[in-house]
Amino acid sequence: MDNRSDKLKVLDRDTVKYIAIFFMFWGHLFAWLTLMREPGISDPYSVMPLWQNIISHSSLLCPPVMFFMIADGYKYTRDRKKYALRLLIFACITQPFDWLVWVPVNGWRTANVIFTLFFGLLAIMAWESGLKKWQRVLLVILCCGTTLLIASDWEIFGVLFIFFLHLYRERPKKRLIAYLIILALWKGLAFFWQILGGTLDGAAVFNGVMDILFVMLGYILMTVFCSGKKGKHPLFGKWFFYVFYPLHYLIIWLVFVLVP
Repeated sequence: MDNRSDKLKVLDRDTVKYIAIFFMFWGHLFAWLTLMREPGISDPYSVMPLWQNIISHSSLLCPPVMFFMIADGYKYTRDRKKYALRLLIFACITQPFDWLVWVPVNGWRTANVIFTLFFGLLAIMAWESGLKKWQRVLLVILCCGTTLLIASDWEIFGVLFIFFLHLYRERPKKRLIAYLIILALWKGLAFFWQILGGTLDGAAVFNGVMDILFVMLGYILMTVFCSGKKGKHPLFGKWFFYVFYPLHYLIIWLVFVLVP
């Protein structure tokens, strides 16, 4: 990597994480309040002013950052089994808070994104195990399928993002190609279902483009501006996301209940 590229890497890992979480919170706040206050609508963007629409989409900056963090976490963590267990525990802790905003909109059959992060890590662990290749492939597929079964946020695509970010971490060109392919599948499938349902119009295309834009900005944030170094307070940075993720759902619910 040349010196010019290195000079752009001005953000440590924790700072990138805080930036992503900031956009996640405000994006989720506007999107979920709209869904909870407008029962019966499936698309919150259709009733939002443009500025709220853009802020809501900006929450998609966060998932790519977290996918990178899981892929990097596999390499740098001292105890991968404890790391996976910690993700599973916090996924379970988060679920009741997730239901606070999901149940009024989509019912109980949903699982929060930390479950997807957990299965993404399991997919990497399975691939790097000493099992035969067909067994490893089967386990990766099983991890993807489980996210579909429990309907966790980002489902199969989150696991695929995490898996290929790990697989091509030392090959940036292949990593970008894999990322773009998964992104195209994620949004292409959404467009396909909208076409079948007769709901693909100009507004849907605009929202799809916004989705792609912010998911790519998350990738750029991690690959261009993140130095990969720890922040000044790594212990705080380590636990902040685990605490704030369920807490931000509670805050959104409280705003819904208390603010007319």
